[in-house]
Amino acid sequence: MTFDDAWAHARDVEGWLTEAQARRLFAAAALVGAGGGVVRVVEIGSFRGRSAIVLAGAGAELVCIDPHAGSDRGPQEIAADADRGSADREAFHANLARAGVAEQVRHVRAFSDAALAQVPGPVDVLFVDGAHRFGPARADLVLWGERVRPGGRMLVHDAWSSIGVTLALLTTTVVARRWRYVGRAGSLAEFVRDDADGARNALRQLRELPWFARNVVVKALILAHLRRGPWPY
Repeated sequence: MTFDDAWAHARDVEGWLTEAQARRLFAAAALVGAGGGVVRVVEIGSFRGRSAIVLAGAGAELVCIDPHAGSDRGPQEIAADADRGSADREAFHANLARAGVAEQVRHVRAFSDAALAQVPGPVDVLFVDGAHRFGPARADLVLWGERVRPGGRMLVHDAWSSIGVTLALLTTTVVARRWRYVGRAGSLAEFVRDDADGARNALRQLRELPWFARNVVVKALILAHLRRGPWPY
């Protein structure tokens, strides 16, 4: 499946992934798989399947981890809601089937920390888009990031736009030499697991902080009804 094919199925699915971000996800999965063999991709936070369709469209063996508890769906929907979660789960599976990628996807309906034992082996590509609060976000970067093989990639949504996610990055990828910052598409940051020049790598990430500050201000104005969208993704 080409990217255009995958995006044609994904773009109308409810979610926050932009086309530019979808291209980066697709390219990461396709690039790692260029040498042949099955690519193991793990996605943390699937919602209704927009990003999952893109990743599966790249030919990846995809594991989607999402408890579909109706929680952490956005700044106004933090608490769990069973009915909302069930609706999200049903939509997720229906959207995968409609896109023709359902058989490539294994859904682990669990919180990401509990799912560690259910997904053995190394990971080629890790896409982190789970709970955006500092504790869960940092745990995903540390615990699941450890599973990414050398040369593999980690992509993080809402990097440099969510306070919790940004703080998690500042205490992990910025200070760790094993994650080389590649760049971003909007709020989607991409890292490669390899030895990096510590100072230069940290500086490249810290240069995103003015953009992060701008996004926090925009969100505050929108929540205060002093500005209309779009929400910065």
